[in-house]
Amino acid sequence: MNRGTRSAADGTGHESARRVRVELGERSYDVHIGSGVRELLAEHVARLGASRAVVVSARPAGLVPDPGVPYRLIEAADGEAHKTLATVGALCRQFADAGLGREDVVVSCGGGTTTDTVGLAAALYHRGVPVIHLPTSLLAQVDASTGGKTAVNLPEGKNLVGTYWQPKAVLCDTDYLRTLPERERLNGYGEIARCHFIGAGDLRGLSTVEQITASVRRKAQIVSADERDTGPRHLLNYGHTLAHALETETGFGLRHGEAVAVGTVFAGRLAGALGRIGRARVDEHLDVVRHYGLPWRLPRGADVDALIGLMRLDKKASGSAPGRLAFVLDGPSGAELVRDVPEEAVRDCLAEMPRD
Repeated sequence: MNRGTRSAADGTGHESARRVRVELGERSYDVHIGSGVRELLAEHVARLGASRAVVVSARPAGLVPDPGVPYRLIEAADGEAHKTLATVGALCRQFADAGLGREDVVVSCGGGTTTDTVGLAAALYHRGVPVIHLPTSLLAQVDASTGGKTAVNLPEGKNLVGTYWQPKAVLCDTDYLRTLPERERLNGYGEIARCHFIGAGDLRGLSTVEQITASVRRKAQIVSADERDTGPRHLLNYGHTLAHALETETGFGLRHGEAVAVGTVFAGRLAGALGRIGRARVDEHLDVVRHYGLPWRLPRGADVDALIGLMRLDKKASGSAPGRLAFVLDGPSGAELVRDVPEEAVRDCLAEMPRD
């Protein structure tokens, strides 16, 4: 894997640009990170040989670069409320209306909910058309846009309908981050914080480009080894078991990165309660999350029984015995998937978590 190159290789003219390669044989692709890298879009479209494009954007038209071929712009909206099968169906109908063929290309421009939804629509239309992601939020640049997981929500839970569909390229233009509200910017640090505990190292004190690059590099390593969640890719779900339950329980009042931050602190406390790590390591979870200014307490109204019920629906829980849940937890040899966590231990830890 390319661990990052200067912008001369990327052609952006920006010295801070980096490139990370996701190694998947013939389906390998590059993730470009830095100021101005969205201008690489036309180059990547040309490599595909596409004759037309559909650009689905949750950002103003002026922030979307020209893909270099005739295209239709479809306006979208970020947010979990739009991450539905209905949205996917509407997008596919608009692809058809635009005359999009299997050799053409779909471009997403927006946050993680947009890259997820557009990615799933691209995977389903004509049984799969190429997609290029231009993630515009820190959360999407750090995590959602890379790795090929596409999914939408059901009323019963988050990301319950989806598939794997790798992009042809990901262009993480850090200029987009200047447009983010403060809460949305902080939201992205939830995924950076959990990277601390899955092998990315301590990213505190690094520049934003370096933090994104290190996070993407670690994800690329894991995805290259396990594209479809049969083994080490479970590590990427650190903090996510509780996080997804919290998002659903709060009606997405808690944003994804915020929920992951709370879930990361909880994962440390649960690992400590199970004797997997010592007090200092438990405290490190809280220290890292608080360093990034993220929430770490349970929402005041969160119902423990409801959260446990939602965690039973977690995809990692398949294969767990009755009365047991699955979590990615820290341990003596690092993080790993643990399928036999007693529900009572989870309940006790939830009861002991401070609340806002």
